[in-house]
Amino acid sequence: MSGASGAGALSEQTVWMLAVRDARDKRSFGLLFDHFAPRLKGMILKSGLGDNQAEDLVQEVMLTVWRKAGQFDPERAQVSAWIYQIARNRQIDLHRKESRPVPEALKQPEEDSPDAGQALAIEQETAKLKAALQQLRPDQREMIEKAYLGELSHSDISRQTGVPLGTIKSRIRLGLERLRHELKEIR
Repeated sequence: MSGASGAGALSEQTVWMLAVRDARDKRSFGLLFDHFAPRLKGMILKSGLGDNQAEDLVQEVMLTVWRKAGQFDPERAQVSAWIYQIARNRQIDLHRKESRPVPEALKQPEEDSPDAGQALAIEQETAKLKAALQQLRPDQREMIEKAYLGELSHSDISRQTGVPLGTIKSRIRLGLERLRHELKEIR
């Protein structure tokens, strides 16, 4: 499901989420569920909840993803960040409901939101990163996006694309070197 779907540089998960958002596509939701449910459960178990509670929370989070799919905006957040934020919020709600103290890992940082200058700097850095990604060779960009934005392992990418593992690693390494060169002024 790479560039052939017409989505260009979007991650596979983004393509699935957009199909859910725009067409209420149940197959795409199933793919999203299969991809994120085990990851969410692992994250939730690490916060100290039991297996049954974790399962219930994953179901609730994914139901929320289905119900609120219309709110997903790929310009504002990656699918994974959007879904993990929903899970995090549900965990906090659950802890409050059960009158438990919220674990440190779930607490919001004490500092206030970034000031306008920080927000502008982040936006500028994001724009530079997007521009730098577009400068990469398409094969390098695809591998970097699958690995870092699509959260796929090198082995998963190899299985998905049919490209040998060594070639994937080389493309990612060369692409990252080029990105470092393109982005050296940000530092």
